[in-house]
Amino acid sequence: MATQPSEEQLVRAAQRGDVSSFEALYRQHVGRIHALCLRLAGGRAAAEDLTQEVFVRAWRKLGQFRGEAAFGTWLYRLALNLAVSERRSHADARHEVLTDDPVVLEPRPQSPVPELGLDLERAIAGLPAGARQVFVLHDVEGHRHDEIARLAGIAVGTSRAHLHRARTLLREVLR
Repeated sequence: MATQPSEEQLVRAAQRGDVSSFEALYRQHVGRIHALCLRLAGGRAAAEDLTQEVFVRAWRKLGQFRGEAAFGTWLYRLALNLAVSERRSHADARHEVLTDDPVVLEPRPQSPVPELGLDLERAIAGLPAGARQVFVLHDVEGHRHDEIARLAGIAVGTSRAHLHRARTLLREVLR
């Protein structure tokens, strides 16, 4: 019985150009990367595009992976950086605090069946982009405000303001 290659073996083979090894790595990590992209992008189509771009860039940059961290960690960081840079390219983050149009999130009437209530993922997706990004990075992914500020190119205070805004909007919608 043949043993499955380790992640390290798959990475080394993929770095040598073995497409099937990269496909195995893709299958191992696509779920987590897509979940991150879905939360940050706020929509399925955008998340699918972002996920695809992450793996295209991972293939191109595979030679730069040195194995100092786990491959999954490196891939996650690549996805996070790509999502943040995509967001930065669409709006000036400092200006957005004043101009980010709020998405109208209407609370649903209380449902006697909890499963019929508003889904948290959908509520997160409905947040304004800046608030959604900071909420996901802070409350979902566990990053500190100084890390978020550095990643997103915003001030720590702006990160805190976006998080407060996200939590306030989510409380209104999910009550």
